[in-house]
Amino acid sequence: MADGLTDRRTFLSTVLRWGKMAAVGAMLSGSGVLPARAASEEECGLPCQAHDYTLRELVRAKLHHGSDRFLNPFTTKKHGNMLRVLHWKLFGENNFKDLYNNEEVRPVVIDWAPIRQYRGLSITFINHSSFMIKDRDSYILLDPVFFGLFRWIKNFSPLAFDLREMPHPDHVLVSHGHYDHLDTNSLAFLGSGTHVVTPLGYRDIFTDLGMSRRTQLDWFDTYSDGKREITLIPCNHWTMRNPIEGPNRSLWGSFILRTAAGPTIYLAADTAHFDRFEEIGREFSPDLAIINLGAYEPRWFMARSHMNPDETARAFKELKAKRLIIAHWGTFRLGDEPVYYPPIDIRRAMEREGLADHLVDLKHGETFLAA
Repeated sequence: MADGLTDRRTFLSTVLRWGKMAAVGAMLSGSGVLPARAASEEECGLPCQAHDYTLRELVRAKLHHGSDRFLNPFTTKKHGNMLRVLHWKLFGENNFKDLYNNEEVRPVVIDWAPIRQYRGLSITFINHSSFMIKDRDSYILLDPVFFGLFRWIKNFSPLAFDLREMPHPDHVLVSHGHYDHLDTNSLAFLGSGTHVVTPLGYRDIFTDLGMSRRTQLDWFDTYSDGKREITLIPCNHWTMRNPIEGPNRSLWGSFILRTAAGPTIYLAADTAHFDRFEEIGREFSPDLAIINLGAYEPRWFMARSHMNPDETARAFKELKAKRLIIAHWGTFRLGDEPVYYPPIDIRRAMEREGLADHLVDLKHGETFLAA
């Protein structure tokens, strides 16, 4: 009897734990609950309609604005539901499990002194999708996640330097609301007086943080501090923080940073592949593309939210950028692939495209001098 009770408790505990992980997976990897109203809006043929528009025309027509939420005009795919996440976690075939023993925790150490002294354009990879960009006399921080994610998600690149030694950013860019990109603990550490540039929405989050210095951008809106320009542009993704409210209550996007130092940087953030990279490349001519590559396996689950290495190499080729840095890897295992796989896979993909010499091999804690 006691053994049976223990078994039942163990079973219930396991179900609850997987339920929590499913909720997190839904918010992180693009398979959240899609309310009936949003489903009807997406099924109306919007992506087919959007195909006849340029990106600028699409935005002017506000095809991405729904009645009570934002819409992704680049896909007919729904984001499914929690059962789909549970199916992946409980019944999906994972071909990478045997490789997890090779994963290593690599603490991140950064010496900020030479970065402070450098007078050009530098790109420092902090962790996950977090980068500190020094543009002459200013610092721009992207998607800071300093303290890990959730206690049941292992952090393979914990920060091993005193954050108080990091230069305070003049501008913080937040690409969207998924928890591995919009982290309230990290934003609170930066202080309420920090200037934050975000897509539309997220009012309650930043009100709670007391962060009133916030610039909200719709797609193709631009913020300028007089020396550099930051433009939010469309991408093929979505966002959600609360499964009860459902997805896309706020907007998401990629950024174009026209630096004071000269080069233009494309900050893709999270995006699935879509047919607009050539158009983005023609308009903005990026010198450097920082593209998120991680949580791309299994494809049946991840393809609608994240690019795999072949798609990343293809997107880079379509952008006609000069250099590529990958992000979104090495910190949290959010997909099936081991955390160390993306740099290996992108090297192979770029070699197949004859573009290996365009790849910048930038690891956590390292700095690339871009100009």
